[in-house]
Amino acid sequence: MSENDQSAAGNVPEYSVSEISGAIKRTLEGSFGRVRVRGEITELKRYPSGHVYLSLKDQGGKISGVVWRGSVSRLGLVPENGIEVIATGRVSAYGDRSSYQLVIDQMSFAGEGALLAKIEKLRQKLLAEGLFDPERKRKIPFLPEVIGLVTSSRGAVLHDILTTISRRFPRSVLVWPVAVQGEGAAAQIAAAIEGFSTLPQRPDLLIVARGGGSLEDLMAFNEENVLRAVAACPIPLISAVGHETDTTLIDYVSDQRAPTPTAAAEMAVPLRSEIVADLAHRGARLAGGLSRHLQLARARTEQVTAKLPDLPSLLETARFRLDERGQRLELALPMVASRARQHLMGLEGRMPSAAHFLGQKQAGLGLASAALAAGIRHRMQQEKAGFAHARLGTEPLNARIGLDRARLNGIVGRLEAVSPEAVLARGYALVQDGRGKPVTTASGRPRGGAITLRFADGTRQGRLDPLGTEKEEQGDLGL
Repeated sequence: MSENDQSAAGNVPEYSVSEISGAIKRTLEGSFGRVRVRGEITELKRYPSGHVYLSLKDQGGKISGVVWRGSVSRLGLVPENGIEVIATGRVSAYGDRSSYQLVIDQMSFAGEGALLAKIEKLRQKLLAEGLFDPERKRKIPFLPEVIGLVTSSRGAVLHDILTTISRRFPRSVLVWPVAVQGEGAAAQIAAAIEGFSTLPQRPDLLIVARGGGSLEDLMAFNEENVLRAVAACPIPLISAVGHETDTTLIDYVSDQRAPTPTAAAEMAVPLRSEIVADLAHRGARLAGGLSRHLQLARARTEQVTAKLPDLPSLLETARFRLDERGQRLELALPMVASRARQHLMGLEGRMPSAAHFLGQKQAGLGLASAALAAGIRHRMQQEKAGFAHARLGTEPLNARIGLDRARLNGIVGRLEAVSPEAVLARGYALVQDGRGKPVTTASGRPRGGAITLRFADGTRQGRLDPLGTEKEEQGDLGL
C-alpha cells in the first residue's frame, strides 16, 4: 500500500458491528419517531400469542410491520390481505438482525374507494347466496309485545327510540348495549343478534340502530359476520343505521330498512290515538249498520203481519164448522146404528132359529151403539169447551174430527165382524130342516131326512145318514 492510500484510510472512521447497528437504529428512530405509511397489506399472519405480522407494499417497495397484541383491539379495523390502508406507528430497528420494521398502533382505510370496493365485493358474494331475496323477508308484527334493541348505551339513538315508542304506543323494550364502531364492534353486534334469538322468551321484533357517521364509522354494519347473523335471525328485524342517505349492507339483509332510528320506532309500533279513532269509527259504522238492519227487519215483519188473515174471523169460522160437524155426527150415529140394527133384523128374519144368537148380538150392538153415542157426545162437549180457549187454526180441529171418524169406523167394523155373514165367512155353516127351521141337535132327527146347509156364498141340499151324520147328496152338491 502506498503512503497516500494509508493516509486516506486513516481519515475514515472505524466502527464495530454493534456500533454501526446502534448508530443506524438511533438515526432511524430519531428521524422517524412517528409516521403514517400508506400501502397495501400483504403477508398477513396472526400468531397464537396475539401479535399480527404483515407487510405494506406499493409499486416501489415493501416494509415490514407488526401490531402488538395490546394494540390489536384498538387498531380501528380488521386487517386483511389486499386492502389499502394508512398505518400509523413508529419505525423500530433491530441491530442484531440489521433490520427495521414499522410498529403499528392505528390503522384506517386509505380513502372511501378501498372501502367501497370491499363492500361491493361482499355484496356480490351475499347476493349470489340469496341473502337479499325478498322472499326471505318476514312481515313486521302489527303490535309487538316486546321489542329488542341493539345499539349503543350512550348517545341520542337510544333516547330517541325509547321516547318515540313511549309516545306512540308504550311497549316493553329490551336493550342489548354494544359498540357501534371500531375494533370488535361487529363481533358485539353479531353476538347481540344471536343472543336475542336464543332467549327463552324471544322479543317479537328486533331493531339494530346507530346514528350517522362516515363510511368508515359505519363499517361494522358491513361486516360479514353481522350480515349472516341478521340473515339467520328468526325474529323480524328492522335496520336503522345512519341517516337517510346512508346505506349499509345490513339494510339489504334485514326484513325492513328505516331511514333513521326514530323512523324505526315509528315502524315498530302504530300510533295509539289513530287506532282508538279507527275503532271508534268502525264502532259507529257497525252501530249504524245494525240499526238499519233492525229497521229493515221490523218493516218486513210489519208487511208479513199485515198479510196475515184475521184471527178472530178464523176462530169464528172454525167454531161454526165444529158445530156443524158435531150436529152431523149426532145425526149420523143413530142412522148408522139403525142401519146396523135393520141389517141384523134382516139376517134374523132369514135365520129365525138363530133368535137367541142374534138377540145377544143385537143387544151387544145396542149397548155398543149407546156407548158410542154417549162417548161421541162427551167428546164433542170436550172439543167445544176446549176450542173456546184455543188460538189455533183449523188444522188441529180437522185432525180431531178425522180421529173421531176413524174411531167410529173401527166400532162399525167390529160390529160387522160379529154379524152372521161374517160368522159364515169364517167357515161356519147353518143347518136347516126342510121347513127352514135351524137344526141345533142331532138327536131326535129322522134318519135320511132332508137338510139344507147354508154357507157364506150359497146353500146346498143333503140328507142325514143312518149314523146320524150329515151326508150331502152328490146330485145336489154337484158331485
